[in-house]
Amino acid sequence: MAAEKNFENKIKEILHVRGAWKVKFFANAFTPAGVPDILACYNGRFLGVEVKGGSSYGLTELQKFNLKKIREAGGIGICVYPSGWQQFLSLLDRLDAGEQVVVTDENYIMK
Repeated sequence: MAAEKNFENKIKEILHVRGAWKVKFFANAFTPAGVPDILACYNGRFLGVEVKGGSSYGLTELQKFNLKKIREAGGIGICVYPSGWQQFLSLLDRLDAGEQVVVTDENYIMK
């Protein structure tokens, strides 16, 4: 779990450095389950980022559902693994360049 926390901190730091608004979502008994770990607004786009610390950790059906609902609403709902770090940075670069980034059910997992 420490690896996931370290990776989450890395994602939060790059979002901060690049000027994003972000919040770490902490689940408890009073909050809905399956909400992505990090909610952010970056260059006018809403991001829901589910962070995974290793390749053996998969998404729950509820996490998949919530990321899909974010995408259907026009946001970017993604899952990022450490091995997908460069892919995540590329996504941010594309948003910086003003590209219309579309994340689909086929490419929302950055592994």
